[in-house]
Amino acid sequence: MPELPEVETTRRGLEPHVTGRVIEHVEIRDYRLRWPIPTTLADTVTGTVITGLRRRAKYLIIDLQRQDGSYTGLIVHLGMSGSLKICPAGTPVKKHDHVDLALGNRGDGPEEAIVMRYNDPRRFGSWHLLGPEEADLQESSHWLLKALGPEPLSDAFDGEYLYRRSRGLRTAVKSFLMNQDVVVGVGNIYANEALFQAGILPTRKAGLISAVRYDRLAEAIKHRLQRSIEQGGTTLRDFVGGDGKPGYFQQSLQVYGRAGLACPACSAILEDIRLNQRTTVFCRQCQR
Repeated sequence: MPELPEVETTRRGLEPHVTGRVIEHVEIRDYRLRWPIPTTLADTVTGTVITGLRRRAKYLIIDLQRQDGSYTGLIVHLGMSGSLKICPAGTPVKKHDHVDLALGNRGDGPEEAIVMRYNDPRRFGSWHLLGPEEADLQESSHWLLKALGPEPLSDAFDGEYLYRRSRGLRTAVKSFLMNQDVVVGVGNIYANEALFQAGILPTRKAGLISAVRYDRLAEAIKHRLQRSIEQGGTTLRDFVGGDGKPGYFQQSLQVYGRAGLACPACSAILEDIRLNQRTTVFCRQCQR
């Protein structure tokens, strides 16, 4: 599943190509995603100008402005296998290409006509319209987003925050990190990697971890996510960025996907377990 770095990589890849362009036409080939695409979506966004692209957690937010100056917008989730990328107008449609936004030029000279194309083999992603009360840069009121925790790369997220939120909790710290009400975007890959970097056993009870160790963990989360963004995300199966290229952070993974191999720090054999149905890899020597 595309995680926070993959969605941020997609946003950064798309933004310079689409900001300022008019959505001239929308073609929806399959409405049957995780939630059905609204039947009013095409009529609502046709003729609007893309004023920017933002990310909240694993959601991509496309800000749109109508000709009368009012705002609307789209929230796109890539699901398990979705991708959103730019292709030249007239590019042949492939299987699982479910949505096309045909984009005109910016009005400041001739530009190649392009299409922002959404492909999703498993159809587990989603497209949502922002209502009038949500689209005026107030997306936090949308039902998908309003309960989400802080962004892990923001100043609101630090060790003191994690320590305070974890008091009295008996849940495993890895499960605690992957709770989107606590912090957004720390998916399975990056939870494994950050816990290894911080030297914390994934099964350790969240409420028993000290403030000092949470400081290390918060810094590890920020470090691993930022490194992944810089390298274009992690490609494990289906993900490609907005430019159609894969991410390369997989080459920097220290524990995820390496069960049975030597720990990069101490050479002990990395172990794996299932924790909340998710693969969890750790070093029993380095993590406690």
